[in-house]
Amino acid sequence: MIVLEDILRDRGSRYAASAGPVRGRAGIEAFLATLRQRRKFAKATHHSWAAVLSGEGPLKGDDGEAGAGAVILKMLEREGLVDQIVVVTRWYGGVHLGGDRFAHVVTSTRAALAALRDRPIQELE
Repeated sequence: MIVLEDILRDRGSRYAASAGPVRGRAGIEAFLATLRQRRKFAKATHHSWAAVLSGEGPLKGDDGEAGAGAVILKMLEREGLVDQIVVVTRWYGGVHLGGDRFAHVVTSTRAALAALRDRPIQELE
């Protein structure tokens, strides 16, 4: 599991990204559970995610951040990544960000994808 903390801050909100290999829906649930076991991440407001599973196709979850999962999924599909999950975590800072939140999801996802490209799969498992 790759965890990139404090990728960016905007008006009190903070963003992080996590990525790694998953196998099936159970793998997604296990990845999210492991992430939420970290004290800091347990306190986050949103864990938006997406994955393209070899046996089941594309899956996404917004976790209350409407549309964020679709943004992550589109980027994963463009990269052609299969059986990898990207999670963008947000700690809400009290100010609505409007459309800027999508730019922040894109920035966070790019950081996670770059980290995945830099590490061989064996290191991640």
